[in-house]
Amino acid sequence: MKLLALKLSAPIYRLKRRARVLSRAEHIPLNAALDRVAGEEGFSSWSLLAARVAATGPSHDLLARLNPGDLVLLAARPGHGKTLMSLELIVEAIKRGRYGVFFTLEYNENEVLDRIRKVAGDPATLSDRFAFDTSDAINADYIINRLAAAPSGAVVVIDYLQLLDQKRENPTLMAQVRALKSLAADRGLIIVFISQIDRSYDPSTRPCPGLEDVRLPNPLDLTLFDKTCFLNDGKVQIAATN
Repeated sequence: MKLLALKLSAPIYRLKRRARVLSRAEHIPLNAALDRVAGEEGFSSWSLLAARVAATGPSHDLLARLNPGDLVLLAARPGHGKTLMSLELIVEAIKRGRYGVFFTLEYNENEVLDRIRKVAGDPATLSDRFAFDTSDAINADYIINRLAAAPSGAVVVIDYLQLLDQKRENPTLMAQVRALKSLAADRGLIIVFISQIDRSYDPSTRPCPGLEDVRLPNPLDLTLFDKTCFLNDGKVQIAATN
């Protein structure tokens, strides 16, 4: 198990929050507020800060530890950067010549593009190596069909685990995760599930949550995941489950 901390005055998600507050308080564009916050961290612009974090941050380290066929759980409480880190992971994969796909039941198209801009700037720079899907029909069968042509090594993010079986007509969460695990193994894909953490998790007792803290409204064998990545207050804990 490896515990990492970002080397900034605050975790990047807090810096972004600081910029949003500054933007509202001083009635300046968000990009200007981001640049000002970056200046306080010693960078001439937010894009340079983001590039440095991407090059040395947890998404870079996480991708280096993932193998084709891995099923990964990426979990944190709300507001601790799990969605942005998953997108950073995709961007990092694209930089290495791979492909990335983001399936979300949480965000609409504009919200996804807004988050992509925060981690990669202009989405057009990702070219044809990135795709995202915001359909309400997303479940394991839908994802398997959409990934029919995905090449080995592609990074696929599913946002998020607890929403996959929210419709009664969908298979159980266990059945869907098993199906996607088989897909990852058969096709050499890296499939990452974003996950919620139960409210009972107490950060004062442990720096990061663990498998026992994953919110499970429906039964799921968490040993199906090959790797886990837990976030809390700028700390990142990466581990293999076996």
